[in-house]
Amino acid sequence: MINFDNFTLDKAIEYIGNNIDALVIADQEADSYKAIVRKGVFKELIEEKGTYKDIVQKLWFHFNNSDKTITEEYQVFIPNLSNFIGKYSQRLKILINDVTHIVQMTIFPINNSSCYLVVLNELDKNESIDDNDTQQKVSTIQNIYLFSMCFDLVRDTTSSLSLTEVSNETMNSQISYTEWRKTIVNMIWQDDKETFLKRSDPQYLREHFTPGHIESFDCQMQNLDGVFIWVKLIFSRMETTNENDFRFVYMVQNIHDTTVSMQETIRHYEDKASRDPLTKIYNHGRIETEINNALDKSKELNSSAALMVLDIDKFKEVNDNYGHAAGDTTLVKFTEIIREILKDHNAVFGRWGGEEFAAVIYDINNNELLHITEELRSRIESTNFQEVGKLTCSIGGTILNKDDTFDSWFNRADKALYSAKSNGRNCVNIL
Repeated sequence: MINFDNFTLDKAIEYIGNNIDALVIADQEADSYKAIVRKGVFKELIEEKGTYKDIVQKLWFHFNNSDKTITEEYQVFIPNLSNFIGKYSQRLKILINDVTHIVQMTIFPINNSSCYLVVLNELDKNESIDDNDTQQKVSTIQNIYLFSMCFDLVRDTTSSLSLTEVSNETMNSQISYTEWRKTIVNMIWQDDKETFLKRSDPQYLREHFTPGHIESFDCQMQNLDGVFIWVKLIFSRMETTNENDFRFVYMVQNIHDTTVSMQETIRHYEDKASRDPLTKIYNHGRIETEINNALDKSKELNSSAALMVLDIDKFKEVNDNYGHAAGDTTLVKFTEIIREILKDHNAVFGRWGGEEFAAVIYDINNNELLHITEELRSRIESTNFQEVGKLTCSIGGTILNKDDTFDSWFNRADKALYSAKSNGRNCVNIL
């Protein structure tokens, strides 16, 4: 039974000392710590002595509800997140032997030194369950935001820093906005760094943001696992009573799954729009684009390319005599033969229209072009097209000249095809 009137500071200190689960003295500058008290789970978690960085990682700079450490690139922030000026308290989730423990951490800076007293207490089971239930209710909202903080451009400070993958509570931060920006840019995908530096520049923020204004942009950013994911970076200027305030909220929203799914959908429709519905190869519009691409590539890299156009001889008779279904089957089979012949070459091909096809072949000379076109003509001639039987084709080809345009290159290939058909069909002509 406690005598309320006789309860003194000494007795209070004695009581607190007896009920502390762990007490650590740490020296940030010397990067060391010593455990004064270790009880219960803290005997497994904390060594008697160690480095300050190690205890920071073990206690609060690891993935929430996990013993997995954060990728090394982000550990650069540890000195700025573990430099305490005043008393600091935070609730932690620590995983020990696959069991989650809820821990209350309180840090007391020791005046005129780089040392801290770290007091740790494990919450009892009921408090842990209540805490876990509460966190589950808000996790779906919080987890889409991987990171958030406030910053003040006038004072060049950051505050209210939150890493939801580390903790659902606000973390201690002693990093300036300038330092943070210079460091975090290293976590941005190379192609997106210029945009990030422009949009996060203090001068840009001052000039483009009125109070309440919000801007965002998407980019790829390295997460705490060290993996680049798609995120939305959000900047919002706070609405305050002083128009000379330049205080902002910054948030990182995880949009990776949504963006990847959207990209896959876009690629699906892009591909669908580029394909001939019957033969599934490139359609007229796409092969026309590929011809233009070859022209651009040749000028840029001084590389060679050839254009080949093919036409099935007397194809109208196939449709007239055997029907359009047989004609469609013939076109599909014809496509398969072209694909087989060109598979070992750097080439793209498509259906130009009807029974006419076009192909662009890169890195090729005149003799090689003649060999490929003859091989293709011969294979068509020797193939049995089911109920249609034997067919032949005519092929025109030409090497890209330095001063060619789309029209001059294609017209020359088309002229070569016309010449092949005029010479009795089932032949090749290279111009």
